[in-house]
Amino acid sequence: MDIIITNNSDSPIYEQIEEQIRAMIISGELKAGDALPSMRLLARELRISIITTKRAYEDLEREGYIESFTGRGSFVKAVSSERMRETLVFELEEALQIAIDKAKLAKIPLEEVEERLRLLYTAE
Repeated sequence: MDIIITNNSDSPIYEQIEEQIRAMIISGELKAGDALPSMRLLARELRISIITTKRAYEDLEREGYIESFTGRGSFVKAVSSERMRETLVFELEEALQIAIDKAKLAKIPLEEVEERLRLLYTAE
């Protein structure tokens, strides 16, 4: 499992780990039942504190993406398609808000934004 930590990011390291593992689960790269590296191993590989990996795993477990068992480790949990869709819609709304803010800053009319969105959506 390749996780890349960026010191230049505005996000804390534990959030970077969470985002990348969540993305791997949503994309299907990690499937239900797949084992995650132990917190210690991941911390060693990334050269970070085990407390940081523990925080990331606890957050992912709280969100329903993974489940942990004492003595066995952490595993990808079966994520419902509704939960996956909800996550993707939330991410879409965040990206659209950024685009809307830029369009307003550039004073691009709503009709032009809609047309550009339509063109991008239907492009192959």
